[in-house]
Amino acid sequence: MVKGFSYRRLALACALSFQIAAALAQSAEDEEYLALAYGDKTTISIATGSPQSLRRAPAVASVITAEDIAAMGAKDLDEVLESVAGIHVSRASVRYAPMYVIRGIGGGGQTNPQALLLQNGIPMTTLFNGDKGAAWVGVPLENIARIEIIRGPGSALYGADAYAGVINLITKTAADTPGTEFGVRIGSFGSKNGWLQYGGKLGAVDAAAYLRVGSTDGIKEIVSADAQTRNDRLFGTHASLAPGSVNTGYDAIDGGLNLSYDQWRLRASYKQRDQLQTGAGINAALDPASQGKAETVNADLSWSDPQLTQNWSVGVTGSFLQYVLTYPTNVMLLPPGTRLPSGSFPDGMIGGPNQWERQYRLSAYAAYAGFAGHNLRIGLGHDDLELYDAKTYKNYLFNAAGAPVPAGPVADYSAIQPHIRPQLRKVDYLYVQDEWSLARDWAFTAGVRHDNYSDFGGTTNPRLALVWDAAFDLTAKLLLGRAFRAPSFNEQYGINPVGNGNPNLRPESIKTLEAALSWKTSRDSQVNLSVFHFDMQDIIRLVGTSYANTGAQRGNGMEIEALWDISRSVRFSGNYAYQKSIDRATGRDAGYAPHHHLFARGDWRFAGNWLASTQLNWVADRKRAAGDLRPDVPDYATVDLTLRTVNGKNQWNFAANVRNLFNADVREPSLAPGLAIPNDLPMAPRALYLQAILRL
Repeated sequence: MVKGFSYRRLALACALSFQIAAALAQSAEDEEYLALAYGDKTTISIATGSPQSLRRAPAVASVITAEDIAAMGAKDLDEVLESVAGIHVSRASVRYAPMYVIRGIGGGGQTNPQALLLQNGIPMTTLFNGDKGAAWVGVPLENIARIEIIRGPGSALYGADAYAGVINLITKTAADTPGTEFGVRIGSFGSKNGWLQYGGKLGAVDAAAYLRVGSTDGIKEIVSADAQTRNDRLFGTHASLAPGSVNTGYDAIDGGLNLSYDQWRLRASYKQRDQLQTGAGINAALDPASQGKAETVNADLSWSDPQLTQNWSVGVTGSFLQYVLTYPTNVMLLPPGTRLPSGSFPDGMIGGPNQWERQYRLSAYAAYAGFAGHNLRIGLGHDDLELYDAKTYKNYLFNAAGAPVPAGPVADYSAIQPHIRPQLRKVDYLYVQDEWSLARDWAFTAGVRHDNYSDFGGTTNPRLALVWDAAFDLTAKLLLGRAFRAPSFNEQYGINPVGNGNPNLRPESIKTLEAALSWKTSRDSQVNLSVFHFDMQDIIRLVGTSYANTGAQRGNGMEIEALWDISRSVRFSGNYAYQKSIDRATGRDAGYAPHHHLFARGDWRFAGNWLASTQLNWVADRKRAAGDLRPDVPDYATVDLTLRTVNGKNQWNFAANVRNLFNADVREPSLAPGLAIPNDLPMAPRALYLQAILRL
């Protein structure tokens, strides 16, 4: 039995999703209306770099449109990704940062470098941890036109970290946001947001602009014991702040600009998370006072000509990204009154790692269609990736044995004992891809990319895909690919006696075999099935006091997706995913990720301009990692409800959204062996949000 949610309620939730459909079924109406209501979900560009049919794309892929996002009442990116087959959004204890667990890959750490996040095709990866960084907490969706997702390897096209999957956020252009939009949202946990969006003409330039400001106090769920609780038991102190609430508040600013003229496009965005609290604590010890600030600034300028000549299309893109993470208030690693064998910390053990990063990327491609039945694409690029400054503020130093020793007041120890020194990584790459129409119903895609890194050398990653239109309503795919994850700067160059970097690290690698079927069962319904097997090698893990390539993991699984447009007014969609991953060193389950994940949603448009949506999310059978003797992570099921108006321009639209309607006790796994936070990470209880939008 799931705490806070009975199976009777689970049955009721399923009934809600299906009953809307069953009670109001009508004859099928025209697909144009449904495309208008839910957006274009039939094409995708992320699979090959150019637009093509989703059904025939050489990948297991999904598309989420702006209309989809509005229908499900999603407020941020995490809520959308949780609805995608094979993806579960877990949490790290630090800042409650989202972790995108794809097909069982990506749990069990404080960072999430196995999923590549792109914005308009540009990597958002930060260098220190190899993930998306702290500025991507609570990513808003008002300026997102489409989200395209590949489950499976993507390094043959996108290079590093396209490992378990690739997520591409495509921001809105002037065509997507004609006119001006004002919006406000208030809700639980002291959440409040306001935004302004514009799309139109500035002379001959198509322009779109976006600005959003907001804040939240964050959830205040109780952690019953933390890392300091264990220290107190060992050393006879009473310093822990547990039981106490997690701290997940922040202030947010998000902005974007999209300008296009002829064949040129300039895009820029800004993200700031200020007063950013530490979740369950930077060191898994509750810390209500410390706050950080994270900023990401990125811009890209591109030129493309889809018809340079009859058979050639070309494009060039240059981009810049700067990421800064600072702690204006020094971070409390352990609370006042802490005593360790190496000394006492009456003011607490304090540390403040700050870092400044910048990235320059230049890429170009050329596509040639002059060979009968072939579409050849060649691309190359160069990246300069630099952690150009780092500061280390703390009130302790490590002694020769690697133990923290009190060192008096907080001071800048960057010159004496830094957490990392500035680093520069250069990457050159070349890829080739051929889409070959073997016959009328057969397509074969082959691609390979070679990346050469200035610090650890080269890596080559191929992919093969065979797509067969077996019938007018049935498409089959067989896919084989290899991908890699580059070591983060912290894993290679970090300075910490309990977690030193290793400059001799090799990249992690994964080989994945997939088979997929897409069956349009009728004019109004479709079913997709995919099965997969993967083998991970050279996994980077902390061994003793330094990082090493020591892990291996294999996994199998399947995903089923269904869509049924019962009428112009009623739609049902859902998916179920199963996976099992084995740590090859122990022969045991790799842990953390759900074996079973079910998502179902029903939408009902009624009374002309009202839309009601209900969705169920069931997460089950999460095992513990080897060495963790706690019982399995509890299952949970949540139900969300959304009611909104669908009015045209010059009218207000209103929405109400209830999340976790039955107040289920949702928890995400804390790290093995569970000594730091033994009762896992509590997630949000029932929450209500109200929204108003005016489009002019």
